[in-house]
Amino acid sequence: MKSFSALVLLIGALCLGMASVAQAQATRTWVSGVGDDVNPCSRTAPCKTFAGAISKTASGGEIDALDPAGYGAVTITKPITIDGGGGQVASILASGVQGVIVNITSGPTGPVILRNLRINGAGSTLGTNGINLISGSPLIVEDTRIFNFSQNGINATASGSLVVRNTSFENTTTGIHTAPSSGQLAVSISESLFSGGQFTFNVGPQTFLSVGHSTITGATNAAVLANGGIINVDTALVANNPGTALNAAAGVIRVSNSQIYNNGARQAGTIASAGNNLDAGNGGSASSATITTF
Repeated sequence: MKSFSALVLLIGALCLGMASVAQAQATRTWVSGVGDDVNPCSRTAPCKTFAGAISKTASGGEIDALDPAGYGAVTITKPITIDGGGGQVASILASGVQGVIVNITSGPTGPVILRNLRINGAGSTLGTNGINLISGSPLIVEDTRIFNFSQNGINATASGSLVVRNTSFENTTTGIHTAPSSGQLAVSISESLFSGGQFTFNVGPQTFLSVGHSTITGATNAAVLANGGIINVDTALVANNPGTALNAAAGVIRVSNSQIYNNGARQAGTIASAGNNLDAGNGGSASSATITTF
C-alpha cells in the first residue's frame, strides 16, 4: 500500500513538473510596468521585463507589452517576437550597455522580430549598441526608434539577413555597421530615417545593403560608406550631411532615383549612377571622384 501511495505521489509530482515547464514556455507572454518577473507572464499576471519574459516564452513565440513602460535590456537566444505595441510604444533603456543582443547559436531556427519599440541609450553614460546582431537570422526591425548610442544603432557581425522597416536612428555614432565574421549578410532598409552621427552606414566586406524610400541626414563624416561591401541607394534623400554623401572607400556604391544635395561633398571614389538623380549644392572637389553609369 505504501509503495502504491509513493507511486501516486511520484506521478503527481511529475505532472506538476510538466505543467510548470509548459507554463514556463508559453507561446505568448505579456509584460507590464506594474508586473513582476516571478509571475507566469500571462495576460492577467504579466512579467515586468523582457528578460524575465523571454525565459518563459517558447521558441517562435511572442512577448507583448501591455503599457508604455521601460522593460530593460534583453539578450535573445531563440527565435521570438517582441512587440512593444498595445496602443503605445514600449521602451528599452540601455544607459552604458547594449539594448538588445541577438545571439542564437543552437536550437530551432526562425526570425527574430523587434516591433514598436523605443531603444534609448540615454544616461550619464550612453549605451554602446542599440541592437547587436551576433548570430541569428533573419532579424526584422520595424516601427522602432533607436537613439542615443555611442557606437551603433545596429551592429551586425552575423551572416544571413537583416531587414529594417519604418525605423529611425538618431544620435548614434553609426546608424548601421556591418562586419560579418563569416558568410555573407544581406541588409534591406526601407521607409526609415537616419539623422546625425558620423556615419549612416558603415558597410564592411561580405555585406550587400539596399536602402530605399529613406532619408539620410546630418552625418559628419560619411553618410554612406562602402568599406568593402556593396550598397544600393534607390529613391532616397541624402541631404544636409556636413560630411561626404557617398564614399566608396573600399567597396561599391550604386545610386539611382535619389536626391543628393547640400552635403559637404557629393562623393569620394567611384560611384555607379543611373543618371536620374537630383544633385545640387554639394561641396567638395569632383576631381577625385568618378561617376559611372549603369
